Amino acid sequence: MAEFHFKVRVYYEDTDAGGIVYYANYLKFMERARTEWLRSVGVDQLSLMREQRLMFVVVSADVKYHKPAEFNDELNVSCRVVSTTRTSLIFEQEVRRGDEQGELLVSGTLKAACVCADRRRPKAIPSNILEEFG
Repeated sequence: MAEFHFKVRVYYEDTDAGGIVYYANYLKFMERARTEWLRSVGVDQLSLMREQRLMFVVVSADVKYHKPAEFNDELNVSCRVVSTTRTSLIFEQEVRRGDEQGELLVSGTLKAACVCADRRRPKAIPSNILEEFG
């Protein structure tokens, strides 16, 4: 699957007392990119939960902070699936200042598991969804 890119603007509310993006907000930016990427390949997470009682949850995140972003920066958040199992997806993600070739600020590897919405237990990812991840 090709890499997906999502633009985010840093707002004042995203920054800490030092005037840089608060570290946990990068995880929010990455979540938005994964959500928009899933939407772009036809996976509506709300419908998935309501109709099939399935949802994706992050079970691990390994994040490295290289340089800080600041108020009003435009960020490019990328994501791509690098590995799949029957019940999980491994994403590599980057946050860069500016465009896709911009200065690397944050990089990470995140694992999202497919779980039953009712019992929160691992469940197989539907085959039609796995096909989207190639």
